[in-house]
Amino acid sequence: MDHGSQQQHPAMIRLYEVQREVQSLGPQVCTFSGLKNEREYRRLERELTRLLLEVDQVDTEGRADLQGARKRAAQEVEGLLRYLEENATHPSRLAIEELSREAQRLVEQGVVEPQRAGGTAEISDELVDAVQELILRLTQVKTGGSVPLRKARYRALTRLCAVQDVIEGRTRQQTLPLSEDTHVAVQRINQVMVQVSGARSQLVALLMGLSGRDSCAHLSRVLTELLVELDALDVSGNAAVRNYRKQVVEEINGLLKHLDLEGEGDDTRRYDLAQNDSIRQIEAVRGRVGQLRGEVLRHCGVGDLFRPKPELQSLLTHLDQVDTARNPCIREARRRAVLEVQAVITFLDLREALICRQPGSNEPPQHRAVWMVLGSLSDLQAQVLCFNGKRADKSYILLEELLTKQLLALDAVDPQGDEMTKVARKQAVKFAQNILSYLDMKTDEWEY
Repeated sequence: MDHGSQQQHPAMIRLYEVQREVQSLGPQVCTFSGLKNEREYRRLERELTRLLLEVDQVDTEGRADLQGARKRAAQEVEGLLRYLEENATHPSRLAIEELSREAQRLVEQGVVEPQRAGGTAEISDELVDAVQELILRLTQVKTGGSVPLRKARYRALTRLCAVQDVIEGRTRQQTLPLSEDTHVAVQRINQVMVQVSGARSQLVALLMGLSGRDSCAHLSRVLTELLVELDALDVSGNAAVRNYRKQVVEEINGLLKHLDLEGEGDDTRRYDLAQNDSIRQIEAVRGRVGQLRGEVLRHCGVGDLFRPKPELQSLLTHLDQVDTARNPCIREARRRAVLEVQAVITFLDLREALICRQPGSNEPPQHRAVWMVLGSLSDLQAQVLCFNGKRADKSYILLEELLTKQLLALDAVDPQGDEMTKVARKQAVKFAQNILSYLDMKTDEWEY
């Protein structure tokens, strides 16, 4: 039977209809980043289950071609159901959710509850530090390149970073009320200031999902109305009042910029940081550093010293100018790239110091001992710079042991009151610890 007659069979027509529905649901399933208890998950699961039942009910009349088509359709639907469930229950997805709940508890106790009680929350350094720690823990959640997991992590991060910005804005707040005797408009600006303070806590509650009755759209309208009212105030050319109004307007605009997060994470260019321009700049720097590192190690292998320090310094300057947009993942990517550049620079500095070293005949033995350790550390750092394995590798374990032995050797050096030896030993210990930290960074499987 040819393909045209197969299409005319009622069973095949129905299977094609199911296939079209599956193609429509596929992108929705593949980008869903929520949990099993969410309405959208239940909808997708219900639709896919319905299609699976419809496929199962197709009468193939014992024909092999129809049976094959039905089997393929069933496998496609089952694959989407599996993908939907696996991402919603993935350990990384659950880790993101747990961190989000931890952030909710933190913000509710530190910001929302005091506001509901009629007071104003005093933002402590402990709260700011705790939020920062949660952000760092979120950046360390592995997604394995999964779109739903990347979206979930990105959404959680953008909300928590917005909260961080809002509460840090409150701690940095420099706007102080003017005396109402200054100008007739000051009383109303002071009243707006009080409303803005309440809006700040309300915004934090919205961002963290702690405000069931309100919505971002409603708060946006309220803040926009305050802007219009402030703009309409006649300050009669009074510079101090005009500046005061400007400060309050800036605070309102600072809150408004966080109220467009409803669809955050749906834009591929946002959550897929491989497409981000800042990440591309960082990756270009890392690529160049890799080339320079290879050249440095190759020259060292033949007893020469290749000195690309000016270019390495220019790469650091370029990294410093990369716009991170307060995104913790981009910040971390930049930090790691900076450490890669600095590792090559410190290696070159030590090699040069070792080459130029001219110890005198009266050099204390303990000072010579520190330099011997530095020579060993330089050789080990060369191995660390070209290491490209995992923590379970024997070469990693060996490098870690050898670096630890050098730390123990430094610990055994007795300066005997010699100040120069004390300073040299302290610097050598820091150098060894930095090499160990760099080795750890190279093997911690971080991803942006």
